[in-house]
Amino acid sequence: MKKLSIVIPVYNGALTISTLVEEVFKVITTYELEIILVNDGSKDNSEDVCEKLAAAKKVKFISLRKNFGEHNAVMCGLNYSTGDYVAIIDDDFQNPPNEILNLVTEAEKGFDVVYSKYKIKNHHFFRNIGSKINDFVATSLLSKPKNLYLSSFKVIRKEVVDEIIKYRGPFPYIDGLLLRVTRNISSVFVEHNARQEGKSNYTFQKLLSLYFNMFFNFSIKPLRIFTISGAIIFLIGILLSIYFAIDLMLHPNIPAGWTSVIVAILTFSGFQTMFIGLLGEYLGKQYLDQNGTPQWVVKKEIL
Repeated sequence: MKKLSIVIPVYNGALTISTLVEEVFKVITTYELEIILVNDGSKDNSEDVCEKLAAAKKVKFISLRKNFGEHNAVMCGLNYSTGDYVAIIDDDFQNPPNEILNLVTEAEKGFDVVYSKYKIKNHHFFRNIGSKINDFVATSLLSKPKNLYLSSFKVIRKEVVDEIIKYRGPFPYIDGLLLRVTRNISSVFVEHNARQEGKSNYTFQKLLSLYFNMFFNFSIKPLRIFTISGAIIFLIGILLSIYFAIDLMLHPNIPAGWTSVIVAILTFSGFQTMFIGLLGEYLGKQYLDQNGTPQWVVKKEIL
């Protein structure tokens, strides 16, 4: 019998996590099952609920010392997983646990990663907009196939998990790591339910942080964009210089205006400031990586 690990990052999920675990045990009976709960610094009593589940249901439980973020919590869970396949599912019950079997069935056809995709998404309007931005950015920067939706609900083959957990940087982005390792990826349609309790934990700040991770940790395309932009501006500057020189020779009595000078100064100084900020972000990420900033810190574990 093959072994299936299910990693569940938990953040303020005290009202749903027990039901989710119960449902997983009920619907998945054809695999040896391993459930890994990772409490990502929840502000409610999720830690107590997960501890009781770990004692009663024999699931693995890891509690982190603070909120490191969903992708860090998932990376932590992946490091504890031992299954032939590893499923990642959120704690909000928007993905029915029985859909895990559909993803695993697809993975058993030989795929390294199987993502879920939805005909109808019952997310808040703001979250749906964020997903579209995330899809555009990932396609542009990570060379993601355009028809692939990067959902958090997915199944990964163990060999691929073993590769991506080699990453030790403090800012993991699971989908970026997967796209580094493989393009043998599929997806299947699954149901997506409305949130039963609470509200989405993805704030604008967290979404922005996720995009920055994609920008500065998994692609050098922003640097290339600025390099190309700088070359274009330089070329425009040369052409304008030639134009103004010819215009001055043809119309020597026209006084030079200060407006063009101010516009040029603001444009070029703004461009240079943005480029310096971009370099600063790359250097800052490298600094935090080199000084050993941890992906996560374990407060408590029950294995």
